Amino acid sequence: MITKEDIGRFEVCPTPFYFYDLALLDRTVRRAKQAAEKHGYILHFAMKANAIDPVLNVMKRNGLGVDCVSGAEVSKALDIGFAAESVAFAGVGKSDEEIVQAIASDIFTINAESLEELEVIEELAAGLGKKTRIAVRLNPDVDANTHKYITTGLEENKFGISGWQIDDVIAFIRKSSHLQLTGLHFHIGSQIRDLEPFKNLCGRINLALQRFADAGLPIEHVNAGGGLGIDYDHPDDEKDPDFEKFFDVFNELLDLKPSQTLHFELGRSLVAHCADLIARTLYIKKGLKTNFMILDAGMTELIRPALYQAIHSIENLSKRGEEEVERYDVVGPVCESSDCFGKAMQLPLSERGDLIAIRSAGAYGESMASHYNLRSLRPSVYRD
Repeated sequence: MITKEDIGRFEVCPTPFYFYDLALLDRTVRRAKQAAEKHGYILHFAMKANAIDPVLNVMKRNGLGVDCVSGAEVSKALDIGFAAESVAFAGVGKSDEEIVQAIASDIFTINAESLEELEVIEELAAGLGKKTRIAVRLNPDVDANTHKYITTGLEENKFGISGWQIDDVIAFIRKSSHLQLTGLHFHIGSQIRDLEPFKNLCGRINLALQRFADAGLPIEHVNAGGGLGIDYDHPDDEKDPDFEKFFDVFNELLDLKPSQTLHFELGRSLVAHCADLIARTLYIKKGLKTNFMILDAGMTELIRPALYQAIHSIENLSKRGEEEVERYDVVGPVCESSDCFGKAMQLPLSERGDLIAIRSAGAYGESMASHYNLRSLRPSVYRD
């Protein structure tokens, strides 16, 4: 919840900037961890969602591991103080340099996404004279019923190893001298609000575990990915998302041996609600069919609406509580027609200089910001 005191601070801050409620983030992470630990599950934070130091420090302080998808993220995790044994490295296109770095750092696991990648890891590990821990990412061919750009678990997606390749993967790992298979990794998509796809995923995980067991390859851990969505319409609901219901699905349906651990890589569900993009109204442009609210923030600061057609709750902080309303297309200043945060948004009658909050922007907001049009973000504002 953005308070009157916060708005007072915003008035003297140059916009656009991200506002972070670190206390809310801490409460959300604690709530997720408590729900996971009820079943003995282990949480990693998906760093791609938000990689700024204050956010990472909250994750580290609460004992989470970290899920990385680039060598730079691995370096950042280690530099900020995450233990190497808590760092997982996924990603469909790891470079040789990144793989060597991960092997040398002795991280928890490198999650391999193809037979070709396994061959490269084997070669590079041999060159270093090391045996390295790997997990195999399998593509479960489960439809997450989410936006096509954030679906990752269908056979048509680039991620993971398809079912028809598993026998070749097993054969390669068996003859490998430098790969130590410790886990299986899965991920079906992002912003998933319906738990049914996760139920389907559990069935596919059980089949995969049995297949590797039958091949004589013991699995120590399963990484079931993340993807749990949030309610963008209700940014101040501190009970969202429902972590307990999410973890209960896996507790009820997964057939794990007592020696096997279950890991998750949550991102959006932990950080989305903790940050808002604060902008200022530059112009109210009258039109024949619509009015345009033109902000000083655009797709360079928050690309989700342009890229995924995502809809965020938008609030006029300067006119909070006022009853007279108008419909606006809320747009940014970037020279692209896709630079739009929302069509026909019903907001209080607005004017130049009003402070606007685009809510629940803590995930894939600042981490995806760009310098297109040579634009840059102002310094973030934090509330502890």
